[in-house]
Amino acid sequence: MIDTTHDNRGGIRRRRECKNCHQRFSSYERAILSTPLVIKEDGNREEFNREKLLRGLRVACVKRPVSAQDLERLAGEIESTLQRMGKAEVSSRVIGDMVISGLKELDQVAYIRYAIVYLGLDDLHAVRQEVDRLIES
Repeated sequence: MIDTTHDNRGGIRRRRECKNCHQRFSSYERAILSTPLVIKEDGNREEFNREKLLRGLRVACVKRPVSAQDLERLAGEIESTLQRMGKAEVSSRVIGDMVISGLKELDQVAYIRYAIVYLGLDDLHAVRQEVDRLIES
């Protein structure tokens, strides 16, 4: 007997029963899709690294009320979007824009932390302007 359910990221969960011992177990199947190479600012290219993305998200969210599940979800959404683009290469800027957009929805303080580095907010006036834009929106 097999019960199959699909999740929103293209995965399949199967519930099966062993024909010998009659115990039930689950398996999770996910298509292996390729992600594009990331073109860095200096022109170098590197493989997309989900763990590197998660590390950056965790740093932005240190001591914030953001769950690991939310960070995993955001990283998964970004990775899925990159895969669906179907491109061989993508600029690191595209990924950074997806991160900044996701953090803005997830936690505004984490967004500001990430924006200080990503957007190059190098003085208090620039940070203040970004905070004011957040408050107004």
